[in-house]
Amino acid sequence: MSEENIKNENLEEEKNQNEKTEKKEEKKQNKEMVPKEEYDELDDRYKRILAEFENFKKRSGKEREGLYNSILSDVVEVILPVLDNLENAAKVETKDEEYKKGVELVLKQFRDVLSSKGIEEIKTVGETFDPELHEAVSSIQDENLGVQEIAQEYRKGYKIGNRVIRHSMVVVAN
Repeated sequence: MSEENIKNENLEEEKNQNEKTEKKEEKKQNKEMVPKEEYDELDDRYKRILAEFENFKKRSGKEREGLYNSILSDVVEVILPVLDNLENAAKVETKDEEYKKGVELVLKQFRDVLSSKGIEEIKTVGETFDPELHEAVSSIQDENLGVQEIAQEYRKGYKIGNRVIRHSMVVVAN
């Protein structure tokens, strides 16, 4: 055989090998590719699961916050009579001014702790009566006050966010 024939044979073998390799690669690509319908279905499932997970995170965050506020309001509700007694002690006249100052400092510290946890006093005197925030224990007639205006407060009320811990006991005018 001549050199030229050998070269031609080598070229043909190389060409055949390249074609075989290309066919194998093409078959691999065809096997790896997913049909469009199946891809769309998988993509849709992925998006739905992702959206469901995001909703779960939001819902569980709200539940956690609601549970925290519920537990906090239960604890504070039990402690509020102590706060009432401290307020009454601060109002009493005493000869010992240092003692009174100490009670007022404890009362201020107590109020600061409550406000740091998001607990607010419910506004009463001068406000319009709201049955969701106030509990009317009496009513009076007074021309100087408006209709359903709160004239006096018997007991302070407290709330955390929109949740009422304890309703204010009030006297309502007109």
